[in-house]
Amino acid sequence: MIVLSEKDVEALLPMETAIEVVAATMASVSKGGATLPLRSIMSVGGPNMLGMMPGAIEAPGCYGVKLISLFPENPAFGYSSHQGAMVLFEPVHGGVLAMMNAGRLTAVRTAAASAVATRALAEEEASVLAIIGTGEQAEHHLDAMLAVRPIRRVRVAGRRAERAEAFVALARGRYPDVTFEAGTDVKAAVIGAGIVCTVTAAAEPVLFGAWIAPGTHVNAVGASVPTKTEIDQDLVVRSALFADYRPSIFAQAGELIAALEAGRVGEDHVLAEIGEVVAGGHPGRTDPSQITLYRSLGIAAQDLACAYHCWETAKAKGVGIEASIE
Repeated sequence: MIVLSEKDVEALLPMETAIEVVAATMASVSKGGATLPLRSIMSVGGPNMLGMMPGAIEAPGCYGVKLISLFPENPAFGYSSHQGAMVLFEPVHGGVLAMMNAGRLTAVRTAAASAVATRALAEEEASVLAIIGTGEQAEHHLDAMLAVRPIRRVRVAGRRAERAEAFVALARGRYPDVTFEAGTDVKAAVIGAGIVCTVTAAAEPVLFGAWIAPGTHVNAVGASVPTKTEIDQDLVVRSALFADYRPSIFAQAGELIAALEAGRVGEDHVLAEIGEVVAGGHPGRTDPSQITLYRSLGIAAQDLACAYHCWETAKAKGVGIEASIE
């Protein structure tokens, strides 16, 4: 068994690689190449939660489980909001291949999944990006969006002006050819943006359908339990809606569940899984004026495929600590 640290995962899973790994995996999932029980979540006090995400994928052949703590207030203390471990098994004898830091793995694969959806659904020349949120996922989504679209202007909106300004200051150093703006006004940030990413810990909507112009692509990422909703029902109703995994979106996307219960949409409002678009089974965007919405909830298949890539590359490069099971 190889043990991989956060720094190991960071080195082994660059964003460009993660995007291709996740794209292939999502196509496989939509063809039935995975067993993915819904995540189970328990409270561990206050807003803090522990999530358990098991799964198995056919290609590459492996299975495993991710144990992840979600502590929304962690960034204020200098820690990632996601802390945990990923355990990867081989399917022949059931042996453990690797254990690795799940915080970095989750951050990268989540942003990579948004990049896969953006590449499949957003207008090819979209150059203005709005990021709602200033935490770890905002950083990784910036990298991911710039990897798949010719972004020239980025607007960042957060609850606290100083956090948004600090994020933008760092981003300018990394991407000197991109124009950055920071603020707290979400509506102002999204006006004229071709791509919008919501990556907050909000429990109530921060993005409203009335603000989104025709032709925009939205990645709604931050709310992963039905009790939290970053976007309102109007955005759901106005959008061409795509899921990462149908069972997840109907069980865990709070704004969609509410719209279904209110009779505003039917289950057929979910047009496809993003893997179906990647594999060519669905055309994705069919009109330049469509608002496309990718509702990201995250699935274990993404973690497994990225973890397998890390393990395989670590073996080839001699990275990590080998722990004998004998």
